[in-house]
Amino acid sequence: MPIKKICCIGAGYVGGPSCSVMAMKCPDITVTVVDKSRERIAQWNSEKLPIYEPGLDAVVRECRGRNLFFSTDIETAIREAELIFISVNTPTKTFGMGKGRAADLKYVEGAARMIASVAAGDKIVVEKSTVPVRAAESVLKILRANNKPGACYQILSNPEFLAEGTAIDDLLNADRVLIGGEDTPEGQAAIHELSWVYEHWIPRSRIVTMNTWSSELSKLAPNAFLAQRISSINSLSAVCEATGADVSEVAKAVGLDSRIGSKFLQASVGFGGSCFQKDILNLVYICECLNLPEVAAYWQQVIDMNEYQMTRFSEKVIQSLFNTVTGKQIALLGFAFKKNTGDTRESPAIHVAKTLLDEGARLHIYDPKVDSSQIMHDLTHPMMTDQPENVKNLIEIHSDPYTATNGVHAIALCTEWDEFLNLDYGKIYEGMMKPAYVFDGRKILDHKKLIKIGFHVQTIGKRLQRPLVNRLWGSPNQV
Repeated sequence: MPIKKICCIGAGYVGGPSCSVMAMKCPDITVTVVDKSRERIAQWNSEKLPIYEPGLDAVVRECRGRNLFFSTDIETAIREAELIFISVNTPTKTFGMGKGRAADLKYVEGAARMIASVAAGDKIVVEKSTVPVRAAESVLKILRANNKPGACYQILSNPEFLAEGTAIDDLLNADRVLIGGEDTPEGQAAIHELSWVYEHWIPRSRIVTMNTWSSELSKLAPNAFLAQRISSINSLSAVCEATGADVSEVAKAVGLDSRIGSKFLQASVGFGGSCFQKDILNLVYICECLNLPEVAAYWQQVIDMNEYQMTRFSEKVIQSLFNTVTGKQIALLGFAFKKNTGDTRESPAIHVAKTLLDEGARLHIYDPKVDSSQIMHDLTHPMMTDQPENVKNLIEIHSDPYTATNGVHAIALCTEWDEFLNLDYGKIYEGMMKPAYVFDGRKILDHKKLIKIGFHVQTIGKRLQRPLVNRLWGSPNQV
């Protein structure tokens, strides 16, 4: 029987956009996204969605109330659906065995137990969350141990490959869809059912089927490879600064090699987001558990290099400001981990902000999409500080980049928002303390123009000249 009803447990960054696009492309299927959080579901049913993603608003408006629904009635949605996605959060464990590396699967287990308690009849249960290899086996054990008479479950792995900021395009024009399942007649039939859903808009040639364990590992592997490329070019950026080479020129030369390609070779303050670090740490933990210490150490170095890059950038700010930032005003432009998203998880800006706050700096923060409450939550979290009130007193969050930069000693650009390219830096310079510094952590600004205005500019992987100052008038030479 063709799938008529789909339930997605988890209304987050994966479940919401994925099921919204699925509903748009499969008008004959009813898609219900459920979550325990009443606040989050209310946001999905409002005009202001809980996440910012270009194009998402239009998709939700088109389908919501037609064949796309957001609800807290989890039991009914599970009971009625033939196909159930598990898209819950799988954060890195913060305590116990595997602390700081292993994935915390308590929400996945909770979803499995909820399905087992209310489901009846045949169900296809699909892992959409990022999970370690053989997690599907744990889900299957829970479902079968609590099996009701007449209930039959097939477990599939269907990892997502969404990049925040381009998630809707990634869903509409996926370069591949992976589906992993058991090599049994029932497992292959379940794979066929899920493939049929995707074939509403994805060519069959792009739907790749494999065994469950390969599918689960194939989620961790691409993020590990991409993060590895970023850490590799960032490691070379340090060499460039020490030798006078230009990392952009080096990256261009490397990218022209057809064996390598040019993507993910942009040096920066470091990578962030919900996937790269979490997935690599998960991979490290898996390798350690499999008694593969050399493999674990190899992937751990990718994380260590990212930490080094963020620390190096923060230290550059402090050293340039005469080796002290105590009491100094510093503007942070951008707080999201990348442009076109409001997500701050593992954002390099958090690392930079914490270092500067620990040194006594006063921060003025502006980001066009991150709520002020989220910024304050990130910087006053117990894992960040044991003196949240003191931190609050050192932070001012702005809704305008010009007020954020007025009167500051330095600007640290941490997110590559397009609007930062078009700011009036002449106006900003006039309002800043002198000497005025710009630290471009994303290598997006016109450095020659900034130096001509009078800024002292530092960036990643390149030495820059200092501004020429007229000794009589104390103003930049216009040369």
